[in-house]
Amino acid sequence: MNATKKTRTAAVLLCVALAMSAGGCNNAAAPDASPTPETSPSSDASSAPQDTVPEVSGEEKALNIFTWDGYFPEDVMNDFTSQTGVKVNYSNFESNEEMLTKLEAANAGDYDIIVVSDYMVEIMAKRGGLLAELDKSKIPNYANLDEAYISQFYDPDNLYTVPYGPGSPLLIYDPATCPVKIEGYADLWDPQLEDSLALMDSARVIIGITLKTLGEDFNSTDEAALERAKEKLIELKPNIRTMSVNQLQEAVLSGEASVGFLFTSQVATAKTMNPDLEIVYPKEGLGFGIDTLAVPLNAPHKENAHVFLNYLLEGETAARVSTQIQYLCPNTAAQEFLPDEYRNNPAYAIPGDLLKAADFAKDVGEATALYDKIWTEFKQA
Repeated sequence: MNATKKTRTAAVLLCVALAMSAGGCNNAAAPDASPTPETSPSSDASSAPQDTVPEVSGEEKALNIFTWDGYFPEDVMNDFTSQTGVKVNYSNFESNEEMLTKLEAANAGDYDIIVVSDYMVEIMAKRGGLLAELDKSKIPNYANLDEAYISQFYDPDNLYTVPYGPGSPLLIYDPATCPVKIEGYADLWDPQLEDSLALMDSARVIIGITLKTLGEDFNSTDEAALERAKEKLIELKPNIRTMSVNQLQEAVLSGEASVGFLFTSQVATAKTMNPDLEIVYPKEGLGFGIDTLAVPLNAPHKENAHVFLNYLLEGETAARVSTQIQYLCPNTAAQEFLPDEYRNNPAYAIPGDLLKAADFAKDVGEATALYDKIWTEFKQA
């Protein structure tokens, strides 16, 4: 579910706290409290993992990444350039839809690595001719990936993608100021919470959790069910204090809102800044999303792209990335490098059984127009 938004704030305060208390990711922590489901490493690779970056081929030493703003840690990218001589260039987009439009345009050959959210991978695969199949023989560190994050609905045969930023939006509240105990999405409608909610501005996610409170599927395409969800969503309007995608945790930290439904990185930051806040795994079930990395079919530097993916999948590198972008770590080899502050934060340490049962926001086809109409009517109510 983090797929449909994304806030890309660096959350500098958390990174500083991690660096000061744990020396970054270099102080190894015991791997027995992994924040991801305990599964064995994937065997979907042609050779064993390696910890060194192989030499780059005779291609031009450049790598062009199309990404959300601030989604690749600068120090990690600088190390890649130091080790390979490959200069990393960035172009940013605001939405998956914008990324798709540009990829389909005449300049489709401009990018070597693209960030693609789960549902958009599914859409792109259906259209065909957009994504290159990965050469796993050139990504031996693919074997480091936790099996819980591969073979997903959007890429069941693991042909095109590498999981990069998994996350689950969660409820968080201040017991000292919240008049009710928060246990699930349905509690957001409590009249005692008038003008006190901070919610992510995401149509698919908010409509999805509203459907869940009605006992419906998160990705329902049933018109009657969606009409009921619209009516119930409009009933939530008086309780909403603010909706946004950026820095939403500030509303909870400042006391402007007593309850928040926030993106993973925002929940983690809020909990770090105020340990007294309570994080809630909603009783109706979690939502979930995975941002992935893929190589466009017409990428000009495919060899460099594979070297880059292999570099990101090294254990220590993966730990550095996850602690800085503040999403779940999908890499089993990274667990020993994750600091305690990360591993013990409930925003990341989500039980595996809950993640396994979580809902992805999937492509709803023609019903997308109905979701958009509901969201417009809700905003205008």
